[in-house]
Amino acid sequence: MTIHLPQGPYEPRTTPLHLAPGGSPLVSRTVFSAAHVVADPYADVSPDGPAAVDWDATLAFRRHLWSHGLGVAEAMDTAQRGMGLDWAGAAELIRRSAAEAKAVGGRIACGVGTDQLPAGPATLAEVKAAYEEQLTLVEESGAQAILMASRALAAAANGPEDYLETYAHLLRQASEPVVLHWLGPMFDPALEGYWGSTDLDAATDTFLKVIAEHPDKVDGIKISLLDAEREIDVRRRLPGGVRCYTGDDFNYPELIAGDDRGFSHALLGIFDPLGPLAAHAVRVLDTGDVRGFRELLDPTVELSRHLFRTPTRFYKTGVVFLAWLAGHQDHFTMVGGLQSARSLPHLAKAYELADRLGLFPDPELAESRMRALLTVNGGVR
Repeated sequence: MTIHLPQGPYEPRTTPLHLAPGGSPLVSRTVFSAAHVVADPYADVSPDGPAAVDWDATLAFRRHLWSHGLGVAEAMDTAQRGMGLDWAGAAELIRRSAAEAKAVGGRIACGVGTDQLPAGPATLAEVKAAYEEQLTLVEESGAQAILMASRALAAAANGPEDYLETYAHLLRQASEPVVLHWLGPMFDPALEGYWGSTDLDAATDTFLKVIAEHPDKVDGIKISLLDAEREIDVRRRLPGGVRCYTGDDFNYPELIAGDDRGFSHALLGIFDPLGPLAAHAVRVLDTGDVRGFRELLDPTVELSRHLFRTPTRFYKTGVVFLAWLAGHQDHFTMVGGLQSARSLPHLAKAYELADRLGLFPDPELAESRMRALLTVNGGVR
C-alpha cells in the first residue's frame, strides 16, 4: 500500500534483506559500530537531567551487533555522550556493556573523556586527572580505551605543546595500546581548533607527532573530519602497525576498500543502522572481492549522508529513529529529548532510503510505525 510521506507517495518494499546472525569472523578489516543508547520512555526526567536508560534494550542492541561479528565502540558520540548522556550514565554503560561483551565474547572499546568535570574553566592538571579517572574505569572493565577529544582540553590548551604534553602523559598511563579519536567541529562545535590550531595542516602535524612519539601505545586512530583526502594522507603517514579507523560517514566505502598504498579499518556511527549489511560486505571483501564490497556499501552512502547532514551532531536522532522502525526498541524516545532534533520530513526521507535498502527486518512493522509517526506529528494528508 502507498504511504504518503512529506516528500510524496512511496510504495514500501515487502521483503527485507536476509542477513542472518553468525558467519565467519571478519578478518581483512577491524570493524566497530558505535552504538546508540535506548532511553527509558517512562522515566519522569527533563532534557537537562540525568539520563534514564533502558538497560535491557540497550544491551540487547549490542548483542545484535556482536551476533553479526562487529565490535562495539561504546560510550561515544553515537551514544549521545555529552548530548544527553552524562558521565554517570556513561560509566554505568561502560561497566554493563563490558561485562556483556565478556559474557558473549564480543569485542568492545570504550570512550575515555573528561565530561565529569563541572561546567566552566578547568586547568590542564584537572583535565589530565579527569582523563585518568575514566581511563582507569575502562581498563578495569576489561575494554580497550578510546581517548576521545575533550571539550575541556580544547578550552584549556594554549597551543600544540599543551596537547602534546597532555596526550604524552595519558599514553604513559595506559596499560594497553589505545585508539586516539579526532572528532571534528562538525560533530561538536566546542572542538574547533583541536590539536592547537584551526589550520588543519598544522593540527594534523601535531596529531601525528603524538603518535610518532608513542607508537607502542597507539593501536590506531579514528578520524571523524568527513574529509577523505585528509584521512588518506594521514594513514599514509602513520608508523607501521598503527591502524587508521575511518570515522568518515560520508566516504566510508572507498576508505575501507582502500588503494594500492593501504586501507582504513572502521569505527562508524552509520554502522549502527547498517550493522548486518556492513558485516556482510566486509565478509565479501575478505574474499578479495572489492567490487562486490563496493556494490553492497556504495548504495548506503545516500542514507548516511542524509542522516549526517548539517547540523551533523544531530545524526543520532536518525540512528535511533531507524532502530525503532527496525524493531530494536519499542519507542522513539531519546535521552535528553533529542528525538525532537530532526524534522518530520528528514525522518520520513530516512525511512524511505532505509526501506529501499531493505534494512528493516520486518517492513510491515516499519511501515506501520512510520504511519503512526506521521499521524501523530503531521496529520494524515
